[in-house]
Amino acid sequence: MTTAVEPRRQREFRFDRADFDFIASLVRQRTGIVLADNKQDMVYGRLTRRLRALNMNSFTDYCALVASPAGQDELIAFTNALTTNLTSFFREGHHYDHLRDEVLPRLAARAASQGRRLRIWSAGSSSGEEAYSAAMILLAALPDAGRWDARILGTDIDSSMVAHATAGLYDAERAARIPDDLRRFIEAVPGRPDKVRMAAALRRMVSFKRLNLLGRWPVKGPFDVIFCRNVAIYFDKPTQARLYTRLGEVLAPGGTLYIGHSEHLGGAGGRFVAHGRTTYSRA
Repeated sequence: MTTAVEPRRQREFRFDRADFDFIASLVRQRTGIVLADNKQDMVYGRLTRRLRALNMNSFTDYCALVASPAGQDELIAFTNALTTNLTSFFREGHHYDHLRDEVLPRLAARAASQGRRLRIWSAGSSSGEEAYSAAMILLAALPDAGRWDARILGTDIDSSMVAHATAGLYDAERAARIPDDLRRFIEAVPGRPDKVRMAAALRRMVSFKRLNLLGRWPVKGPFDVIFCRNVAIYFDKPTQARLYTRLGEVLAPGGTLYIGHSEHLGGAGGRFVAHGRTTYSRA
């Protein structure tokens, strides 16, 4: 007999254990994210908005929709609703210090013999702050980087975040984390004192695409630097190991991988050499 998930408050829609189990299984299949039992309220809260938008009466009907061929478009909204997008400019600042002080000088020295090609990938870029932060560091550290073949790619599974990042428009309050010596890379928005826009030089260098890290990667490596931070923490250990192994395969020899403060390379660690806190290079 199917039993309802125990509510913490009166629910607008019936939400059975079978509904949660189906949703958790589908999320894991599509994104690798593991939804523990304590995420039931979160799942209900985020998907209730989808039920209202579709004028549906039950989670059972919604689950049937996303399981059917007719629900392919809704699967994108489903995935967007259940993925976590938490980021900020210059989050975990020691990585940007390492990029500026260790990585970019090495790449600049290499340029004389190997050419001025530079590729950075922000994997799980959310609304784009990570990729734009890296671009600011790059342009500040290498003033002639505009004449390099330098590209920064940001990818995320959430299509709404990709659109946000591509626009390069942010709340001025969020941009307050940008250091004073880098604020030349943001522009005021006429008539919108509450907003700032990333400067044109950054937007020319950075591009964003939707990509599922568990699927095919239509990206051109090798990458000199990969940021993959606070993404793998939502995966189980076998999925984490597969992800880091694949990242190692598209990272240039000696290239740099930055991961989140709570993350570990686990079984893929033999492919990398540690360089301080959550900073690695390809062995």
